[in-house]
Amino acid sequence: MRPQSSRPFVVFAVTLALGLAGCASGGGNGTRPEGSTANRIVRAELAGIDQIDALQAVNRLRPTWVSMRGGSEPVLYVDGVRHANFRDLSTMQTTEIEQIEYMGASDASTRYGTGHVGGAILVTTRR
Repeated sequence: MRPQSSRPFVVFAVTLALGLAGCASGGGNGTRPEGSTANRIVRAELAGIDQIDALQAVNRLRPTWVSMRGGSEPVLYVDGVRHANFRDLSTMQTTEIEQIEYMGASDASTRYGTGHVGGAILVTTRR
């Protein structure tokens, strides 16, 4: 009579351990403050960055927002007013900002009309 192999049990135990480890690390948003998402930077997140302008903050926190999409940069709106160049963000200090939000091309075109191939960056200042 052959002894029973423990291999199926070991495979099951390793699979279970890896599955549980994956679940434990996948919950929550890590170090982002409340209200902050992949498409929104809130004041609390900006407060952790000292003495840089808003463009540098976006490049550091959400670099994919400013990567060229379809050869176009995102359109910048500050408090609902369209700016000619999204790089005007470099003239704003992070202490002046309540939140910065990214809107994809289709959503921006639906809301603001055509010409938003690179999406839109919406800045709400502190008032």
